[in-house]
Order: sequence, then structure tokens, then C-alpha cells
Amino acid sequence: MTTEINIMIGGEAGQGVQAAGSIIAKALARHGLSVFADQDYESRVRGGHNFFRVRASDGEVGTISEDLDVLLALDQQSIDLHRRELSAFGVLIFDSDSAHAAGDSTGLLGLPLERLAVESAKSKQAANVVAIGAAMALIGYDSAALRNVLVDHFGTAETGQANALAAARGYEAGKTAFKGRFDKQTGPGSPRKRMLLNGNEAVALGAIAAGCKFVSAYPMTPSTPIMEYMAAKADDLGIVVVQPEDEISAVNMIIGAAFAGVRSMTATSGGGFCLMVEGLGLAGMTETPIVVVDGQRAGPAIGLPTRTEQGDLRFVIHAAHGDFPRAVLAPANVEDAFWLTVKAFNLAEEYQIPVIILTDQYLASSYATTERFDLSRVQIRRGQLLDENDPSKAGRYRRYEITASGVSPRAFPMQSEALVVADSDEHDEEGHLIEDAATRTAMMLKRQRKIEGLRKEIAGPRTHGPPGADITLIGWGSSLGALIEATDSAVHHGLNINMIHFSEVWPFPAEAADEALRGAKKTVSVESNATAQFAQLLRAETGHQVSGSILRFDGRPLTPAYILEQLRKEVA
Repeated sequence: MTTEINIMIGGEAGQGVQAAGSIIAKALARHGLSVFADQDYESRVRGGHNFFRVRASDGEVGTISEDLDVLLALDQQSIDLHRRELSAFGVLIFDSDSAHAAGDSTGLLGLPLERLAVESAKSKQAANVVAIGAAMALIGYDSAALRNVLVDHFGTAETGQANALAAARGYEAGKTAFKGRFDKQTGPGSPRKRMLLNGNEAVALGAIAAGCKFVSAYPMTPSTPIMEYMAAKADDLGIVVVQPEDEISAVNMIIGAAFAGVRSMTATSGGGFCLMVEGLGLAGMTETPIVVVDGQRAGPAIGLPTRTEQGDLRFVIHAAHGDFPRAVLAPANVEDAFWLTVKAFNLAEEYQIPVIILTDQYLASSYATTERFDLSRVQIRRGQLLDENDPSKAGRYRRYEITASGVSPRAFPMQSEALVVADSDEHDEEGHLIEDAATRTAMMLKRQRKIEGLRKEIAGPRTHGPPGADITLIGWGSSLGALIEATDSAVHHGLNINMIHFSEVWPFPAEAADEALRGAKKTVSVESNATAQFAQLLRAETGHQVSGSILRFDGRPLTPAYILEQLRKEVA
């Protein structure tokens, strides 16, 4: 029995690549394996080339592998592009009626996929499910368990039964037709039960757990599924989800809802965030707590709308004119996406600021197994609210009262006796607009004092690898899994290397960064952007100049193999 299986399904948009990949991932997760899966797709409804990679192991996996054990090719292009990625004993499954694969027949499993789909399910669209059946037979997955997964995915109605028949036909055909030897078997299943989520679903669940009751968002890849997920739960959980005419309306609507006392969120990508910048400033001036998700994709402009990048870091930290405090959190994985979303809502209300959750296409659409979230750990901290029963608070309410912490007691309009006055102009403690220099200075200093408390809330970096290493890799956001595996592999091959990783990036945890970097010799930033944005932030906040950078900005995610290849060049 092997400890790891890597499967890819490739084809055109419209051939069910995403559905097939998610079914395989779900099946292997239910088997008790640790699963990580990502998808690569073009910005089109039909045609082009898409693929879905699934990695499963009885150990922990937190990133993709570029070596394949099984390739399910639904078209000729998938064979031509990805066959070279198969390992020495890998197997190619393809439609023998429409595609051609020359070479050693021991690694080939040609089946008439579409023909079998029509015979069993009365639809050639089920060819992807026939291929799933053949692949699951190859790796020794239980056919009854596969049927259960398919019925759960498609339902028990006619569609579900048809797909179950298609998979059964592919399963039997695969067992009969494959003449070679394949050692990558799933073995007996584990009783371990874990969730399989992608980053968007984890953010949505975190928002629900945190008590978010209003979502306003305009669809934009890769963050649209957050709105869709919460809309699907809206009636059951009492959540209002609105799709307005654009991102400008989206951010202003959540500001209005938050002003009224409702935990509110919007989700977008870099291009949509551009339109939200004026609203971000409004939230900063009115001290209104909002949460904004920016799912980064390759820019500028439309860029690569379905590809990944870490190119918005400097933008979201400094977006909007003028100075005001904010927090920026960059989840590393699915578990982080849940817990940092909960934290985002608490920080927003405790400090009455906008909080930005910085994900990216890779994290947003990648699936990973994770333990069930312990909801007893979720705390709802609404911050300093006006206590109208406190005799010291009697009299005229001052929404922007100057305090030592910079945080003023908050009252909700129409929910209390207090008269709440807010203004987007500079204003006095009561909320009335002003022009004098003294009040302006006092209010600016009041807002900036929030940063002192906010800094104490920001966690320092994770560290991994041997202390005192010759080389230290530095990363942030969704690169954690790839960095850990690259570090472990490098150490295994004799390099003295370790890594540090940041998930909470603003206010920058300078003291914790200094401590983590103490004694570091050669430092290398690892980022998915062209200008080493995090390395620049690190230097600006700590004075530390990295020795070099490993950068990827072709729209594809950082992988252990890519990091190691570039690291060899850096070391050389």
C-alpha cells in the first residue's frame, strides 16, 4: 500500500472536469485520507483547457504535487500537455475512440468513455464519471463506497442513478481492461472523519460562525462562491444576501448595515476592491466596522481572471486617501480561513475599523481536509458599546468621544435613546463637522491610537525547520503548505534551511518578525508577485533586507517543486 496517490482529470470547460475532481476528492476524504486538491481553469464557459488535481495520503498533505500517478484525460490536449507529468509507473486513462496515446501499453488504459457513458447513462456527458469509475478500480477503491459518494453528489433521482450506473460501468471496464501493474492502492479505509472544504467555503463558514447577518457583493472571481454559499444558507440562518449593481454599492451597503449594528461583509477581487476604496475611507472616517474579502487574482485590470497571485498586499494596506487604522489578515490554509474570518469580525467591532481578509484564487478554490471546527472556541466580541444604564454616561451622547484607547462607545441608531450623529467630513466628538485645526488634530490622534491596541492583537509568524539554518525562506498567505514541504524536502537532501510564514500582516508584527529573524543568515522571500511586495514591507517595518527572492507571477500557484528549483538556482 502506498502512502500517497496523485490524480489529475483534464479536459475542456463543459466536460465536467470540476465535478469529477470534487467527486474524487470527496471519495478519498471519506476513505479517511488527508486530501488536498486544486483546480486550474480558463475564463470561458466552453472549450479551452481545464484540469483538477487531487492529492491524497495517509499522512498530512497541505499542497499539490506535480508528479501524477493517474491522469484522466477527457480530450487529446490533456494527454499532450500532462502525460509527461506521470510518474514512471503512472497510468493514463483516456477515450480510445477520440484520443491517441502512443508508447508503452503498460501505462495506458484506453476505454471508449463516451460510448460507455451513452450505453449506461444515456448521455455522453457522463464520460467523466465513467473515467472516475475506471480510476477508482485502478486504485482499489470500494465500488459501493463510490456509489454512495455519487448518490450524495447528484442525488437519488434519475441523474444520480444514471451517474452511478456510468461509474459502475467504468469500474468494471477498468478492472477488465488494465493489464499492467499498479501499486498505488487505497487500502482499507480509516475511520477518521474530517471535513473537505475549499477556502471560500471556510471563509463563509467563519463569517456565519462570527454572526455575520448581512452580505452585499457583486460577483467577481474567485470570491463569488462566498456570496453563493451564504445565500444558500440565508433562509435557515437569518442572513440577508444582496447582489447590488456594482462593488461601489456593495461596500456602501455593508457600511450602512454595520452603522445600524449588523455584522456585515463583502467579498470581491482586486478589480472590485479598486472600486471600494472610497467606501473604505468612509468606514475609516465614520469608524464603522466592516469586513472585506479580497480574493487576489493576477492583475492589473482584468489580468488573468481565473489565475492566482499575491499582488494586492501593498494596495490593501495603503488603499484610500488619508491615514486611518485597518487590519489585514492573509489566511494560510482552509483552517486559517475559518478562524481568521472570525477574528476579522471581532477586530472590526472592537476597534471600529475596516478589516481586510486577503485570500487568493489558489486558496479560494483549493479543497483540503480539515478537522471539524471547535465552535466552542468562537467568541463574539462586539467591543465597547454604550451602556445607557451607567450614570456616568448620562447626558448628551458623543459618538466620537476622545478616549485613551482611541475607541469610543458605540450606540446603534434607533436601538437606543442616544442620538447618533456621524459625518464623513472631519468632525468633533459629537459627530458634527468641523474646520478648526485643533479638533482635526485631536480626532486624527484619537483614531491613530487604535493602532497601539490593534498591534497586540496581531499574531507573529509561524516557524518551521531547524534553528540557526543557513537559509531562511520567508512567505505569507497561501504559500504555507508549499513552503513547509519545500523546507522538509531541502533538509532531507542535506540543505540547512528553515522558514517563517506570516498570516496576519497589518499592522505589521515587527517585534515578532525581528525575533523570528534573529540569527538568520541568508533570507529568501517566496511570493506570488513580480516585485517582492512582502519583502519590501518587511524592510520598511523592520529594516531587514532579504538576500534574495523566489517570485512567481505567471498565474500558477507556488509549489514545492517550483520553490526547490528556484532555490537551487539561488544557492548556486
